[in-house]
Parts: sequence; C-alpha cells; structure tokens
Amino acid sequence: MFTVPKLDKRLKNKDEVLGIVFIEHPDMPFAVSSSYLFKNSIYQNNIGEKEFVVLTDESGASRVYESKGKKFKEWDQQNSVKDSKNTKWSLSESKLESTDGEILYRLPAHRAFWFGWYSAYPQTKLVF
Repeated sequence: MFTVPKLDKRLKNKDEVLGIVFIEHPDMPFAVSSSYLFKNSIYQNNIGEKEFVVLTDESGASRVYESKGKKFKEWDQQNSVKDSKNTKWSLSESKLESTDGEILYRLPAHRAFWFGWYSAYPQTKLVF
C-alpha cells in the first residue's frame, strides 16, 4: 500500500512483534516475535542493565515487567506467577507484587508488524 524504506527478511512483513525501547537505552531497540512469545509464555532478558520479563497469556497478549534479578519459572497465564525461590507474585496491569510486598512495575512495549517496527528501528535486536 505504501513504500517502506528498509525490509528485513528474518520475519514476514506482517508478522507481529513485541517491540521494546527503553528511554535509558534509545539506541538499543529490541523485538520478540509474537509467535515465539506464544510458545514461551515466560521470556526473560535485559536491555543494558535493565532486566525484564515478558508474560504472555493464552490469548497471545503480552505484558512486560521489570524483573530486577528475579527469575520466573511458573505462570498460570492469568493472574499469578512464581519465581525461582517459589515466591508467588500477583499480576495486574501495572505491576507484579510478591506475597511479601515487593513490587516490580510494568514497562512500556508495543505490538507492531515487523516491517513497520524494522522501518522505525533498523538496528533492532530480534528474537524469533
């Protein structure tokens, strides 16, 4: 429908990705294919020193939260996740909260078609 300045063949143009750009690291854009997240409902990584976890539910909707060194291992894909120390965390739109009151806040992320994300952020690190 319109021209795109750059294309990347690692994914099909209209494959969906979850794109992340943190204000602290604007030069380090990151994207994960939605199909990868659907198969890996708990995905953890970092951008610079900022560690994060992506939780993807049964519908394919993904939320990104700071993880601050916590490693998550179990998620009911609804409202509760457990870390590697078996601490239970409640999930809400804005945060993860542990049973002992620790809070990990939600981080910004964007669902996009791959061609559009790559056009805006050609230096993107891609997980697929």
